[in-house]
Amino acid sequence: MAAASTLKWGIGILALAMAGTSWADISQDEVRIGYLADLSGPYSDNTGIGGKTAIQLAIEDFNGTVAGKPIQLYVADHQAKADIGASIARQWLDEEKLDMIVGGDNSAVLLAVNGLLNDKKFVFMNVGGGSTAFTNDKCTPYTVQYHYNTRSVARTIVSAILKEGGKDWYFLTADYTFGHDLEKEAVDVLEKNGGHVTGRVRAPLGTSDFSSFVLQAQAANPQVLALANAGDDTINAINTSQEFGLTDQMKVAALLMYVTNVHAMGLANAQGLLLAEPWYWDTNDQTRAFAQRYYDVVGKMPNGNHAADYSATLTYLKAVEAAGSDDPDKVMAQLRTMQIDDMYSKGHIREDGTMVHDFYLFRVKTPEESKKPWDYMERLATVDGEVAFGGLDESTCSLVSH
Repeated sequence: MAAASTLKWGIGILALAMAGTSWADISQDEVRIGYLADLSGPYSDNTGIGGKTAIQLAIEDFNGTVAGKPIQLYVADHQAKADIGASIARQWLDEEKLDMIVGGDNSAVLLAVNGLLNDKKFVFMNVGGGSTAFTNDKCTPYTVQYHYNTRSVARTIVSAILKEGGKDWYFLTADYTFGHDLEKEAVDVLEKNGGHVTGRVRAPLGTSDFSSFVLQAQAANPQVLALANAGDDTINAINTSQEFGLTDQMKVAALLMYVTNVHAMGLANAQGLLLAEPWYWDTNDQTRAFAQRYYDVVGKMPNGNHAADYSATLTYLKAVEAAGSDDPDKVMAQLRTMQIDDMYSKGHIREDGTMVHDFYLFRVKTPEESKKPWDYMERLATVDGEVAFGGLDESTCSLVSH
């Protein structure tokens, strides 16, 4: 009953235009896009309703139509539950006949949605699910991992901290697929470069009291406390670490953190943290223009997830336009030939489904360094996309020819 009530509440249809042409091979005479994300839980600030706004801006840039047909947007809250997320997606596909789904966050939920591709065809733009499984053993001909994976984050930030001398690490990890993958990728980088793990502890998603976990880390006395979590979990863990004085004893590394999290914490608490992100709002005129459009609607600056939601939708619509069809095979064939170049990034979609693009290492500024609202981050380094995501020789995707 919970899933049914969620569906009734969560699915909203936005009809942005009513126009058509006879030549386009568009099913249902309209292109239907779904956005499935955490709208009310621990990741709602990372993705949430802001992702809907970003997608709407992409649709707006197409004037509400593609290949002469109207675009409709469906939105739902998966409540961080895999069964609810899969149920919503299945209903969208079976009854509403959606063409594409943008996955906002939570690897466990999005892997359940990805599993529907075994017997249903649709384009799945996974923006916020970081597990490397999407482009390895769980890859499909229709899945694109657009924004990041745990490997790209780990290779960017762990390498940087190792260079600063941080060799002994303790992991505080979100106890589900994403957290496990993030920890594994970080440990791989750590051990290959002379570091080692002094201990680890796992906390349930949505934990509000991190005291016992932080005390265990304090007792281990590592050089680095690595937070293999995200969203509210990361913020709560950092705040608790500060309360217990850990930030004076060791470096706290947030392995996945966004500018919106920095804003929620405040620069006084977040200053000095290192972040791995492929996008920042204050990079150039294009990013600032998009950020202002987004800010005018939401009242806060977008993070990389939101920028990727926009870009993934825009790229999909460009592929539909070029193919003259929303048939998933034709659209995916088009996507794999495209060079992506917009305000989000420059990149391409590989045969394993990875959208390869550069990653950046950022440092959170001090309050004194910040010169304007949301001026929070300084770029320290750029990591080439093939290095961050790894080459095809590292992929176990069945679609890759080795």
